[in-house]
Amino acid sequence: MFAAVVTQFDSAPTWAESPEPEPVGDEVVVDVVAAGLHPRVRSQASGSHYTSEGALPLVPGVDGVGRFPDGTLRYFAVQSDTRGSIAERVAVDPRASVVLPDGADPVAVAAGVNPVMSSWVALRRRIVLPEHARVLVLGATGASGRAAVQVAKHLGASSVVASGRNPARLAELPALGADRVVPLDDVDGIAAAASDADVVIDYVWGAPAAAVMRALVTARAARGAHLDWIAIGSTAGQEAPVPSAALRASGLTIVGSGQGSVGTAAFVAELPAIVAAVAEGTIDVTATGVPMRDVTAAWAEHGVDGAGRVVLEV
Repeated sequence: MFAAVVTQFDSAPTWAESPEPEPVGDEVVVDVVAAGLHPRVRSQASGSHYTSEGALPLVPGVDGVGRFPDGTLRYFAVQSDTRGSIAERVAVDPRASVVLPDGADPVAVAAGVNPVMSSWVALRRRIVLPEHARVLVLGATGASGRAAVQVAKHLGASSVVASGRNPARLAELPALGADRVVPLDDVDGIAAAASDADVVIDYVWGAPAAAVMRALVTARAARGAHLDWIAIGSTAGQEAPVPSAALRASGLTIVGSGQGSVGTAAFVAELPAIVAAVAEGTIDVTATGVPMRDVTAAWAEHGVDGAGRVVLEV
């Protein structure tokens, strides 16, 4: 079979012959239909993700849509770091899969489940989401942040303040559920708009997150009121100079959400509802389909900070 093969961590994968997948345990071999080129996939291929095994060669890809041996078309997640989904075939555990509803677009599902999952699982599994919660999304102009605005509203948030770097993409978010939009560099504006927030969904981290954290805590009328800060991404830096006063003089709690903080069983339990929300259009997804054989060109031509996702199709 052919697959995207990474032979060096500093180089894009190439479409090349690769050994047929060998199922392990309960796995079955699936014919891949579409696989998303997510930022998580790029970090897997570069060896920079915190779960990386450091092994080469590898086939990247963490999820996708495929035809299973029983003929069903399903979304699936991949557990292996080296036997990924950007391939003609892949071995997956059927327990980490969901049958697509009739008429669902495989490209939209392959594009949308990964970015939707990050905020969905964070709000459902990492905190107790208050009823009618007020939510701030930092990094709302990327695909995951754009989805987070919609996910928060879908899960019952009464208001969402969205902040990001890209003005054009920021302007699109009110149509997707954002009640207020504020540029990421307007720290005082963010603090004023979200001073009563119950939850912050943070895809930014780094110095911008620390600046917002300091301003937000200061702006709150009731500083002791509980505030869950969920760190999901780190587009602005792996480290943030968190002011200790923000922790000592407020009700702020910082938690992370991702592989390791949420077990596989929890992710799998949330999959049916996530797939349904994407497949049915409840969560709007922007996707661009590219032939999988053109993976090297797609890797170079398409950035990782866009509001949509590139999907590689067999």
